[in-house]
Formats: sequence, C-alpha cells, structure tokens
Amino acid sequence: MKITKTLSGPITLTVLLLLLAIPSVKSQEKWEAPESADKLTNPLKNDASAVANGKRTYKMLCVICHGAKGKGDGMGGAGLTPKPTDLTNTDVQAQTDGALFWKLTEGRSPMASYKSAMPEKKRWELINYIRTLKK
Repeated sequence: MKITKTLSGPITLTVLLLLLAIPSVKSQEKWEAPESADKLTNPLKNDASAVANGKRTYKMLCVICHGAKGKGDGMGGAGLTPKPTDLTNTDVQAQTDGALFWKLTEGRSPMASYKSAMPEKKRWELINYIRTLKK
C-alpha cells in the first residue's frame, strides 16, 4: 500500500522559507582564500606612502560599510548579509597580505570585486592601511 501526503498550508510555507534561506546561510560561511594566495608577496610592505594612499582609498570606498575605524559598523553595511567584516579582528589581521589581496581582488557578495575596478598597486596600498587598523 502506498501512502502519499501533500504538504499544504503553513507547512509548505515553512519549507519554502527554509529553502529560500539556504543561500544566505551559505554566504555566512567563513571566507577562506585559497592556499595559493598566501604565496603572494606585498610589493609595498613597510612603505609609509602606501599606507597614506591606502587610507585615502579606504575613506573613499570602504568606510561606508566597514566604518571609520574598520569595525564593520559603517552605515552602508547595516542592511547587508553577511555583515561587513571587522577589519580590526585578530582573525583578519592574522591572514597573510596575499589572502587579503585575493579577497579584495575576487570579492564575495556583498563585498565587491576590485579586480577590474582598482589597480593592483591601490589594492596593496589598501592592505597596508588595513594593517594599521589593528593598533
């Protein structure tokens, strides 16, 4: 004997909502750069002018979501999922410059990709500035 039951009403709605939520749950997963990114070397490491340039770029492009001090509390990030990363966090600061460069280059929704929007040198400058946020 075969018994078939059709979902209807509140149960169907609940199942549908859970299925729709799966992409946002997936986007909350930890964002890891590939191991190959760790091998990238920052050509501007310890360059004071690169930090100053990176700060200017940060103020123009990043502060809206990541906040003035990099805490991930910018006005533009309030409605984003996942929330903007706290760049002062020890987990972020422990990543290699290459991993951060890869993330800036590739992006991941809602974080923009800067592969074609920002020259490599500007991305390295931005990383140098992000390193100052841990202090």
